[in-house]
Amino acid sequence: MYHYSDFDRDFLAERNAQFRAQVERRLDGSLTEDEFKPLRLMNGVYLQLHAYMLRVAIPYGTLSSDQMRVLAELAERWDKGYGHFTTRQNIQYNWPKLTDIPDMLDRLSDVGLHAIQTSGNTIRNVTADHFAGAAGDEVADPRPVAELLRQWSTDHPEFQFLPRKFKIAVTGSVNDRAVTRAHDIGLLLKEQDGVVGVEVIIGGGLGRTPMIGKTVREFLPLDDLLPYCEAIVSVYNRLGRRDNKYKARIKITVHENGIDTMRDLIEARFAEVKPLFSGVDRQMLAGIEAQFARPDFVANTPAPILDPVLQSFVDTNVTAHRRDDHAIVTISIKKHGETPGDATTAQMNLMADLADAHAYGELRISHEQNVILPHVRRDALPELFAALKSAGLGTANVGLASDIIACPGMDYCALATARSIPVAQGIATRIDELKIEHEVGHLKIKISGCINACGHHHVGHIGILGLDRAGVENYQITLGGDHTQTTVIGERAGPGFAYDQVVPAIERLIFAYLDVRQSADETFIDTFRRLGAAPFKAALYPQEKQDAA
Repeated sequence: MYHYSDFDRDFLAERNAQFRAQVERRLDGSLTEDEFKPLRLMNGVYLQLHAYMLRVAIPYGTLSSDQMRVLAELAERWDKGYGHFTTRQNIQYNWPKLTDIPDMLDRLSDVGLHAIQTSGNTIRNVTADHFAGAAGDEVADPRPVAELLRQWSTDHPEFQFLPRKFKIAVTGSVNDRAVTRAHDIGLLLKEQDGVVGVEVIIGGGLGRTPMIGKTVREFLPLDDLLPYCEAIVSVYNRLGRRDNKYKARIKITVHENGIDTMRDLIEARFAEVKPLFSGVDRQMLAGIEAQFARPDFVANTPAPILDPVLQSFVDTNVTAHRRDDHAIVTISIKKHGETPGDATTAQMNLMADLADAHAYGELRISHEQNVILPHVRRDALPELFAALKSAGLGTANVGLASDIIACPGMDYCALATARSIPVAQGIATRIDELKIEHEVGHLKIKISGCINACGHHHVGHIGILGLDRAGVENYQITLGGDHTQTTVIGERAGPGFAYDQVVPAIERLIFAYLDVRQSADETFIDTFRRLGAAPFKAALYPQEKQDAA
């Protein structure tokens, strides 16, 4: 893992002291809320429906056990005993007092964490594959690249006031677990003639106008990564629209100018800025890569699994590691009926302890709002599962219908137009009551409480978007989305549903799938691709079928 240098520590100390003074000026009335707003946003502080909210960056989703314990401490000392992990690999605290936030930031800096650029029209937290450094299908670990980008983008003087927020994702695998094609810049590590480089994708994004990113460079040597990214953001900063915030993202810039024009402009700017870097970025990357060495793995010989409950957990929550005697364990923090993404102080502390005991002290946060232990000895799986189960963290549902992505929605967010959390809870509870989840198998349900799509509903196999219709919550359903290397934007099924109609509608969809699939091995998304939307629309809108008859 990357460890902060003296420069990093001094930078954070100065930045936090600056913000503490700004908070004091807000509290004594020297700053109005409007004047304070851009200052707090630069430090990850939002004003939500009920209170201030602090969003803490977890760069590329990687945490040490000590960092996780500090996240738990913040929840216990300054919040209500829990934190909310987001689809940006961040954690949010929904109830801090403004007077306490400077102390929270200082405590975070003790373990190399911060809240810089988790908001505002700047380059946000760089995200990455949550199995980075552990998965056997990797070309290379993407985290050193993500860390290089973090250092380059933090307080970049030219890019603090972009037309709109800007998001970068990196993956090192052909199996895309980082949703790279739905980002402003998506980077796919590739190998060509024995050299590792990246495919560069630009112009992806969800929200009001969902678009899939387009490849602007098929292969870019890592030596050119920073100047090329500098060129992309520089061109966007110049061309991006500032007259309409709904048309200000780079996806609109690419759409309006065309990928060929954008490529020409980026390449021209790249030629201008490349000499300014003089290879320093490659030297920086080499130093960063040295800090991401794999743990000193302990060889072990696991016993056969005889417990069917443990086997069920392994079948769903455990992924193959690059070493046969180790495993990647995903801890679901989506027990049926609980709030997706929420983790209590006790749960965070337990996960930190388990990381120390069985996983070399490392944890990851996924964009799917779960926690991963990336390097677990296989002989430790029984003991690990027993500890998780006792803490309510042993739910065997990763990748299944109750492993739902959901934004905070109208329970917290000032932008939301409908509730997300109760819908997710209702679906998960009903699925548990029906006892069909494992029969249904792999199914991605994603829920957003407004058009901004923080719940990634556009790329869910089943997507749910909550909207306001004349003061009444109305939920649109989309079908056939995909967030992986075969990214697809889901198609709207038809008219929306009232709040109390959503769970029955999803239940009808699931049973329709079970009726029409060819075999137990054919997943929901495969069935949808084979048959199209017709049988699913018929299940969603049975009255229309009766009217037609």
